[in-house]
Amino acid sequence: MQAIIIGIVSGVVSILAIIMLKKLDKATIYAMILTGIGFLYVGYTWSDTTSLLLNSVQAIGFMFIGYFGIKNMQLLALGFFLHGAWDLVYDVLPLPDLRPPHYDLFCLSIDWVMGVYLLILAKRMTNHTNLNFTP
Repeated sequence: MQAIIIGIVSGVVSILAIIMLKKLDKATIYAMILTGIGFLYVGYTWSDTTSLLLNSVQAIGFMFIGYFGIKNMQLLALGFFLHGAWDLVYDVLPLPDLRPPHYDLFCLSIDWVMGVYLLILAKRMTNHTNLNFTP
């Protein structure tokens, strides 16, 4: 439970910090975060060849979702939800768990907090765009 609380708080603090970076492209920042969290698994699992290969593939997958998500906030949100799901699925894979203790719950909670925020942001952007084109 503590890992979940820390993940939620970390997600909210991260979002607030990014909001304060007014001149930077927020979508690019979130895409970089998504890419980085995918590659964390590579760093945790490099000592097991099978884990390293599998996690390299997932990291590259999240990198591409982040890249294409820069222009599509909903895809970026989906990437965070998928990464949170990856954290849970990883527990059932027949691989050595080389991650830190409770990393799955921490990462799931921070990923999904950011995913929910990005969906809200995408909806606001869509509504704002629709308002601009209303006769």
